[in-house]
Amino acid sequence: MKYLVAIHHPDDYDPFLREDKEMHQAIDDINDEMVAAGIRIFVGGLQHISNAHSVTTNADGTFLINKKPYLPTTEHVAGFWVLECATEEEALEWGRKATVACKAPVEVRPFH
Repeated sequence: MKYLVAIHHPDDYDPFLREDKEMHQAIDDINDEMVAAGIRIFVGGLQHISNAHSVTTNADGTFLINKKPYLPTTEHVAGFWVLECATEEEALEWGRKATVACKAPVEVRPFH
């Protein structure tokens, strides 16, 4: 089964203030561990939420593009992994490792 493991950051997250060499090494280590385990399908980090656009469809079928995130929240997805895990428990264990490495909340969700 495939799982999304998503890292969340607050809007005011500043990597220059919150990230250090040890954190980057911990993230590199978990990526290496995922590859060695053969479970990592994809990994991606996202630019700051200020670079987001939302696209919606109007009633007349035209599109509206806004230079802002779709949902008005104070935290957003900052990066994610797509993992192929045998069980939900295995996916949650990777989620635990990810929250330690990234020093941030992580959401684990299965794909359909």
